[in-house]
Amino acid sequence: MVRETLTRGQIVAGAINLLDAEGIEALTMRRLGQHLASAATSMYWHVGNKENLVVLAGDQAWTEVELPDIERHGWRGAAAQLARNTYDMLTRHHWLVSAISTHYVYGPGMARYQDHHYAIYQAAGFEGAELDRAYETVFNYVVGMALSKSYETAMRTRLSAEDDGEMRFAELLRRAEETAGEFPRLKARIEAQRDIDVVPVERESLDYGLDTIFDGLEARLAQRG
Repeated sequence: MVRETLTRGQIVAGAINLLDAEGIEALTMRRLGQHLASAATSMYWHVGNKENLVVLAGDQAWTEVELPDIERHGWRGAAAQLARNTYDMLTRHHWLVSAISTHYVYGPGMARYQDHHYAIYQAAGFEGAELDRAYETVFNYVVGMALSKSYETAMRTRLSAEDDGEMRFAELLRRAEETAGEFPRLKARIEAQRDIDVVPVERESLDYGLDTIFDGLEARLAQRG
């Protein structure tokens, strides 16, 4: 049964669910209408078109990022927690990294998130252009860290729709490892990481980079002081 009455919020939430499950390439108004048991015309009425829907879905995803209390954690603790929360959201919604590279995803959700970032680095003592640089350095690092994870998830999602998807993915990994095997240092690192648990290592890598960046930011503040 087709349901004609939907709110914009319901449509955006449905789009996020579909994007998480099937990826950005699978999102169409017709596919979303089927997912929500509603006519595609209802989608167009509320959100305009697919491009605008991706922007709305992306901005809604940014509202999921919990904003840590600066007074409670201090600027560095708050910055680290916000970075981790951002990474978790971006890897949960694997399509968003790709979306922000091709769409201007900006609205109240992103503005709220960005404003809190500025509050954190302002509390640290950064002002003016330095405030922008501090925020951008951490933000770009976290997005970069999420990129490889999001790429793998998106590729698995795309291949899962094909009958031989798992076999194709395994073959891609085999070829990549074969290519890497021609370079001794790269081969050694791959072999060293072969049997490790990926999840905690990903978090350790994220934290290592964050600590390095924050050490550098604190050094700049100390030099200026």
